[in-house]
Amino acid sequence: MNTRPIPPYPILIVDDEAAILLSVDTVLQMTGLNNVLTCQDSRQVMNILASRPVEAMLLDLNMPHVDGRELLGQINQAFPEIPVIIVTGAVEIETAVQCMKLGAFDYVVKPVEDERLVSAVHRAMAFRELKRENLALKQHILSDSLEQPEAFADIVTRNKKMLAIFQYIESIAQTSQPVLIRGETGVGKELIARVLHELSGLKGSFVAVNVAGLDDSVFSDTLFGHAKGAFTGAESERQGLIEKASGGTLFLDEIGDLSPASQVKLLRLLQENEFFPLGRDDPKRTDARIVASTNVDLWEQQKTGKFRKDLNFRLGTHRIYLPPLRERLDDLPLLIAHFLEQAATALNKKIPTPPEELVPLLRNYPFPGNVRELKTLLFDAASRHKDGILALDVFEAQIRRYRSREEPAAGDEEYSTAPGIEGLTFPKKLPTIKQAAELLVAEAMKRANGNQTIAASMLGITQQALSKRLKKSEEH
Repeated sequence: MNTRPIPPYPILIVDDEAAILLSVDTVLQMTGLNNVLTCQDSRQVMNILASRPVEAMLLDLNMPHVDGRELLGQINQAFPEIPVIIVTGAVEIETAVQCMKLGAFDYVVKPVEDERLVSAVHRAMAFRELKRENLALKQHILSDSLEQPEAFADIVTRNKKMLAIFQYIESIAQTSQPVLIRGETGVGKELIARVLHELSGLKGSFVAVNVAGLDDSVFSDTLFGHAKGAFTGAESERQGLIEKASGGTLFLDEIGDLSPASQVKLLRLLQENEFFPLGRDDPKRTDARIVASTNVDLWEQQKTGKFRKDLNFRLGTHRIYLPPLRERLDDLPLLIAHFLEQAATALNKKIPTPPEELVPLLRNYPFPGNVRELKTLLFDAASRHKDGILALDVFEAQIRRYRSREEPAAGDEEYSTAPGIEGLTFPKKLPTIKQAAELLVAEAMKRANGNQTIAASMLGITQQALSKRLKKSEEH
């Protein structure tokens, strides 16, 4: 198990009683919070804070030399970003409440209950992390640039939506909270997960698993492992993927398909940072960061009872939505060049020259398979290519297949299966059939950048029929 400090900066405990310092330190260590700093002399606190960053602080109220209330005022003035939890006796609750009005984050009452103490510390850590993220995000927005653009080198884009997503990723990459990535099939969710891991600074491995279709027993064994003799055939202990991701990132792909029983187990992992290998009664702890992805809307799954509400909230502390390719068509020229170069290298061929008609043709295709589909089409076209200009056959055939099936792209209102055509409206005075046909032809030619073959394909007529219509229009 990785022994990296948790949290990255220490939790400072200030109390004049050595026994209480030892007790609180032990409770935190047992829950996995191993980065703890203790101070028995209140006069040393400000020097400690000035010499090193501190994640959160537990501060006793009644101490000799400098009491807690006086220290709280000094800390709030000099280090307002540090959440301070007041530790007080039962008779001093009113004083503790007054301290919260003066800026304390929370208070716990002596004798301290372990669960209440740990809960308060975790909330203080989450609050501190949220403030850091907000500051980082604000800095990214103001700078309108990336601090580590090289981390995104495998994602080919110049789209403004994608740049904003990259800035958000940089701002949350070093937090320990779960991240949920949503997007249609083929948009590159695992690529984003790998970027998050690279930017996180975590020293452990990136471990990915597709949980779609796994029943609960297979999910548990895959994720948590098993003890020797846990079931028939378990002749040796098996380490689960969560242990292999220790100190790193565990990527759970297609989390929306997880069974209800497995959802309960994943929820415990997220809440307690612990899990039970099959055949073991004592839990193991983990410090792996969880990143999940889905191509379905978990809010809708939640409404129908297919996905737990509490798990949805736990998974999505940070949420990233990747737009489909049809919403970032300005990336088509870059992606075409990139994938043709990849294909040429893989096939040991010269890079094919794409025809001028290719981009206008593909701009009018909804890409239900997104970037992955574009890559497949380009690799297929490159493999068939002999010499000269790259042929359009592969792309035109795919578009014909799509239109013959009349299958809408997920979430694309422009390809609705509802009766009629979405977005088509009529003026009070209807145009004649001839006028409507001329307007339709003109719009198709505009979308096709003047290419008759592409425009004819969009209108469902032959190129020769379109050419005749255009000639008649010019004559009149």
